[in-house]
Amino acid sequence: MASTEPSTFIDRAQSFLSENKRVILIGAAAAALAVGGVAYYASTSSRPRAQPDVEKGTRKEKKKGSKGKKKKTVKDVDGPILEEIVPPKPKVESEDSLADTPLTPEQIAALSSEKRAELSAKLKERGNAAYKERKYNEAAVFYTRAIQVTPNEAVFYSNRAACYVNMQPPQYDLVVADCDEALKLDVMYIKALNRRAMALECLHRYEEALRDFTAATILEKFSNQSTAQAVERVLQALSNKKAAEIIATREPRLPSFTFIAAYFSAFRPRPHPTLPENPSTGDNTLLLAFQALDASDYAHTLTLVNEAIDQGISWDQGRAEALNLRGTFKFLIGEVAGAKEDILASLEIVPSFTQSLVKLASIHMEQGDAPSAFKCFEDAIKYNENDPDIYYHRGQVYFIMNDFSQAAENYTKSTELDDSFVFSHIQLAVAQYKSGNTSNSMATFRRTLKAFPQRSEPQNYYGELLLDQQRYEDAVEKFERAVEIEKVKSTPNVLPLVNKGLALFQWKKDIGAAERCCTEALRIDPECEAAVATLAQLNLQQSRISKAAEYFKRQTDLARSEPELQNALTYQYATGAQAEFLKNYPQMAGQLNALAHSL
Repeated sequence: MASTEPSTFIDRAQSFLSENKRVILIGAAAAALAVGGVAYYASTSSRPRAQPDVEKGTRKEKKKGSKGKKKKTVKDVDGPILEEIVPPKPKVESEDSLADTPLTPEQIAALSSEKRAELSAKLKERGNAAYKERKYNEAAVFYTRAIQVTPNEAVFYSNRAACYVNMQPPQYDLVVADCDEALKLDVMYIKALNRRAMALECLHRYEEALRDFTAATILEKFSNQSTAQAVERVLQALSNKKAAEIIATREPRLPSFTFIAAYFSAFRPRPHPTLPENPSTGDNTLLLAFQALDASDYAHTLTLVNEAIDQGISWDQGRAEALNLRGTFKFLIGEVAGAKEDILASLEIVPSFTQSLVKLASIHMEQGDAPSAFKCFEDAIKYNENDPDIYYHRGQVYFIMNDFSQAAENYTKSTELDDSFVFSHIQLAVAQYKSGNTSNSMATFRRTLKAFPQRSEPQNYYGELLLDQQRYEDAVEKFERAVEIEKVKSTPNVLPLVNKGLALFQWKKDIGAAERCCTEALRIDPECEAAVATLAQLNLQQSRISKAAEYFKRQTDLARSEPELQNALTYQYATGAQAEFLKNYPQMAGQLNALAHSL
């Protein structure tokens, strides 16, 4: 739905992951690894030394020879799929004959270590030749024989996995199994990590694929764009899949008090509908629903409006009002289709009901249908061109489309029709700021502060603009004033507290103060998503990965709509992948710290 309140500082916190993927992934991992880790796949100190590959073996020769095109290596994004080993120069004529005939375990055991190394290299050479000719089954047989002779060479497993990838149909389970073995032998084997990740992705085992792509991305110091893009691709697939599953099975529930209050505050108060001379039971129940709404008793409001509709409402305007209200709550719960159905039913009864037209426009925006949204605004203006809410919400749509000039024009029109609505003034100031008209924006805010001295919202959002200009002390002062104004309310708006915490963190790097502000916000409103998201990020900054994961999980639980759930799950799974990396690669602490400082 179109934004129902001015853009908040938490929006910037929410985009922290998408805007700072590298810093989060590396910085958090580096700091946490520095604290110490636990067991990982295999000890690198006891791992057999890998045979040299063909790129390393021929480097000097290439420098002396042709200046032709540089041969691709396994480190290149589009490099060779196989890693080659320079075979040792044959010492005896019988070596080829040994490679020609499969040996029994007893015959292999009888060979010396040197003979085994020579034979396995020859078998791998033949496997490579078969692979280049696209004879993948034949190549796999040679790699299998090489493994039987020398089972502690990771490259043999990885190359056999490459054969399984290219078979028709691909044998992804076997790819995973071979890469498992390769990584037991060499935990830093990036090509095996990427190959296993690709197979896991094809098997729709997204969490495991994300674990491997994340590890490969960090180990390659984000130099491989293909792998970094794979992290984003798998994250999206995983988050979308899980979000759909959760939405399909989750019981509907109301979002936080802060969220609901912000939504309803985006509409100017209207008088309750006048009851008919002989009201029905449903009519009286509807009136009780509106009284509960006035008292910000949202759960009771929803119960009462449902009861009123079930009991039957006797007059058209009352039925339209009831459907409008129930549709609003359905939207807040995340039932967009049901909300649209109720709002449309409301308009069938009273086509000129401009608030229902405005809410229908917002639902169209939620569904990504901007033309239909603007058509609703045009229809609403035809019925009542003097309704200031029409222009305010059309301004909101322009705002989220980044058309700040049109947004400002609509906010101004809304204010001209009714200058008592604080949010029209605030959003005008924000739109001016977004357009680069900083002096006009600051002047609008100062006028708004003077006109609404007992409202916390101008203080809070002016503080955000000051914070954006790095005027930290002034910003904190505004947030503290907003907090003081809210304290006298029975259920305060906690966003100024969250913003104060973020400001103290940005200004003084005072994580403790920031955490105390957000914790207090959650004490007042336990379901405040902004506070939960901020605490998650603060814990991530301190490398408390497990605690951050808990908050990201909580943020997922609080998400209202499927897009919000997808975003929250992205944080949750990205953090989980980091935790896996920390567990599996504690020896990378020093390098990762250096990398984090370089970003």
